[in-house]
Amino acid sequence: MCETCGCSTGARATLIDLDGAESHETHSHPASPHHHHGDHHHHGDEHGHSHVHDHGPDQLRHEQLEALHAPLAGESRTLHLEQEILAKNSRLAERNRGWLEAKRVTALNLMSSPGAGKTTLLERTIRDLSHEFSISVIEGDQETVRDAERIRATGCRVVQINTGSGCHLDAQMLSSALQRLDPPAASLLLIENVGNLVCPALFDLGERAKVVIASVTEGEDKPLKYPHMFRAAEVMVLNKIDLLPHLDFDVERCLSYARQVNPSLSIHQVSAIGGDGLDGWYGWLRSLIKTARASEESQPAL
Repeated sequence: MCETCGCSTGARATLIDLDGAESHETHSHPASPHHHHGDHHHHGDEHGHSHVHDHGPDQLRHEQLEALHAPLAGESRTLHLEQEILAKNSRLAERNRGWLEAKRVTALNLMSSPGAGKTTLLERTIRDLSHEFSISVIEGDQETVRDAERIRATGCRVVQINTGSGCHLDAQMLSSALQRLDPPAASLLLIENVGNLVCPALFDLGERAKVVIASVTEGEDKPLKYPHMFRAAEVMVLNKIDLLPHLDFDVERCLSYARQVNPSLSIHQVSAIGGDGLDGWYGWLRSLIKTARASEESQPAL
């Protein structure tokens, strides 16, 4: 499995709580799967690692499996192990989803290529909306706590996951981070995934929705080059539109490509620096929190 995405076998992730708690290792990529026993958020040493776990259409899973694992001589055992690992991550993601839904926490998985502006968008969003509802962040990077420090400077609670040689977050990593973060009920949890337009799209973390962030400083054909990312996402944020006067970037062509890949994709054109277009993005976030709060109010009193 690790050979498929480029993660090194034995790669380990480290969880870092910037509020003073010691960091500790949270995840490794096993050579073979383990059996899991225990309750929801005590996953122990179960470290599922998978690639085709998006909770979107089954067709996406089948396309990925067929493309990545076309049967060749001598590969039947590898395929069997990969399928078991895929199933393990799916089970962990469903547990995460159940835990989040029980607390009515709206978790969003933010994905992009490096430099598209995820962290800047998070900073702006936190500063503009944190007076309306509670926001917390899980930061994913291969190394450093630089982005987590930026988020903490906004006054937001943040936990950092360093994946080492890993190219994405997975459900076990999120489970460990949730235990440390413990976001409040009816709040917004923003998960900044590792900068990568391939593997993060294929991992179900248990999130409410996937959000892909593109920028006008990238190629307008990104949706065609990385279709699984844009197909897995519910929302696309096209960032850095304040730079359009200085670039040769055809916005309509980019949006057309995105809708060609995913006709139901909701798209917001924004400038995280200048504030242009953020009302639509904020409106979507507010609607999610409103739904969570309505669910909380409808719960019977104990």
